[in-house]
Amino acid sequence: MTWQNGKASAREAELFDDLIRVIEHREMPPEDASQLSSVQRTMLLQTLREALHQSLSDQAERSQAPIRRLNRFQYNNAVVDLFQLDCVVFTLPEKMVRVHRDYFRPETGVMADTVVVGSRPLGKSQLIEPRLAGVAMFPQDLRAEHGFDNQADHLSLSPLLMESFLKLSQSITQSPDFTPRRVGIWNDFFAPPSAGQDEIDVIVRDRMQWFLGRAFRRKVSDELLNRYTSFVIRQIHRGVPFTDAMKAVAAAAIASPNFLYLYDGGTREQETSPLTDFELASRLSFFLWGSLPDKELSDLASAGKLQDANVLSGQVDRMLRDRKIKRFCDSFPAQWLQLDRIISSLPDPEQFPEFYFAKYRDSMHMMVEPLLLFETVLIENQSITQFIDSDFTYRSLLLREAYREEIPAEVRKNRHSGEVTTLTFDRLPVNDRRYGGLITNAAVMTMTSGPNRTQPITRGAWLASVIFNDPPDPPPADVPPLPEKPPGGEEQLTLRERLSAHRERADCRGCHEQIDPLGFALENYNPIGVWRDSYQNGRDVDMSGVLFQKHAFGDVIEFKDAILAEKDRFARGFSGHVLSFALARRLDASDRAAVDLIAQETAADDYRIQTLIKHVVLSEPFRRKYTPQSEPHSDVSD
Repeated sequence: MTWQNGKASAREAELFDDLIRVIEHREMPPEDASQLSSVQRTMLLQTLREALHQSLSDQAERSQAPIRRLNRFQYNNAVVDLFQLDCVVFTLPEKMVRVHRDYFRPETGVMADTVVVGSRPLGKSQLIEPRLAGVAMFPQDLRAEHGFDNQADHLSLSPLLMESFLKLSQSITQSPDFTPRRVGIWNDFFAPPSAGQDEIDVIVRDRMQWFLGRAFRRKVSDELLNRYTSFVIRQIHRGVPFTDAMKAVAAAAIASPNFLYLYDGGTREQETSPLTDFELASRLSFFLWGSLPDKELSDLASAGKLQDANVLSGQVDRMLRDRKIKRFCDSFPAQWLQLDRIISSLPDPEQFPEFYFAKYRDSMHMMVEPLLLFETVLIENQSITQFIDSDFTYRSLLLREAYREEIPAEVRKNRHSGEVTTLTFDRLPVNDRRYGGLITNAAVMTMTSGPNRTQPITRGAWLASVIFNDPPDPPPADVPPLPEKPPGGEEQLTLRERLSAHRERADCRGCHEQIDPLGFALENYNPIGVWRDSYQNGRDVDMSGVLFQKHAFGDVIEFKDAILAEKDRFARGFSGHVLSFALARRLDASDRAAVDLIAQETAADDYRIQTLIKHVVLSEPFRRKYTPQSEPHSDVSD
């Protein structure tokens, strides 16, 4: 590698990062070469990490958080908070778990033992909620293949979409439900003042200054304020009613790029520089609340106090106790776990009839279990190792039946397994370590299976991507998929034997060495997550393997123990996912030092999730920005 002034270019840093990864994962040296001892490997990795961290100083080339538009989820939240609506703008089907009976109370630090929820696939009955009439549902922004639905490279704004936002903003303020009963700021902003004409201009300006500062999330220049204020005053002078003029200007504001876009102001220097207080407030609020900064955050930004690490840390604590943190729970975990995939899972109804009841599918119960586990770990500030091997879970009666639990008679008397409008979930201890956590729950097992059989490669790729944040390369285009049902002559083979041919290809072998031990470790779970010891042909399931070429396991409990032995690696992977979500971009080698530090601080506090989130916010990539300097144009004569 070529180093200049002790600093790495982005490309060189990526190569350095790849070298660390392959040595850490024991992909290098190759199996047929002399191997490093444990001491040698540890010392080499430590040296490489220190060298990379040293090279990526403040003056090194960094990634920047790109300009990006609000996604649909953020837009809805921002409009609700800006106008203080007591309803949603439009229904959001991406919210997979809906609160019933107000179970979500983060201020208590405790999750309820029994919760009543709704689930996305339940259909129209779950989409009936207070919302603005006459406002059409806006197209959903899909999860990026490499991350989340807030990723900047997936959030463009075409002229057609810009026109749609203009129409949307007008439909919001012109909705028949946009009234004093629904709009919390009505009296402070839309209601006509009881003042003379001479005072109207001043009142409009004062109202617009507050409103635009909140909507645009920064101090508003006099030029911008005059433009909006003049529009309202001209409308009023033409005889337009005061409230109608304010509705028109409010619609214009929420269709403005200043509202629709999240961005950091540029600097003249090439090195990184701190975010402004307003930029930091906005980044923090959209990370944890998916919306605008509230008054307390805005006031701290105005006073220039948010850069103080203690103040910032205190704000994270406050925001984690606020009920708006439910928006983080509605957005991050389902995307991190890729639970949208379960919506299209269709196990063979003849082979798995228990998956279906009435006209509904068991998936609507399945997907709630991991999401409630995540909410509980967050609210109660538990260790992220619970995601691997939890000592509790939440299950409905139908889900307990699906797992083939022995259910006491008194439980059956008080619960109904055929719930379809609202679902009752009880907190239960996990006494069988084959279950519990995220990696062995029925939702993940189902969505990583085909209609008739499990898909170990898919499961392994999911574990590598989600748990260890190390997604494998896509398979070569000319590799045919394995048929769902074994062809003639292969009926008595195990799935491991049928897939062995894929490992014979040199261009496939590397990835299979990475993902096969992960995928086959879950082979005891059938395509709907029910435990099995043998296949339909009578052959025993062989799930044994070696994790990272150093932890042998013979059953799924030993596999979980192997992952827990590598919990620092999981902490780094999870820290990377959270940081990527917070920055709305893919991470690269320049972020490695920050991810390592976040994971170290989390480990030092027993891997508590709120500690991890706090150190994401306190990290250098979160609190600073980098503005690449344009290359100077060469003289024609050169």
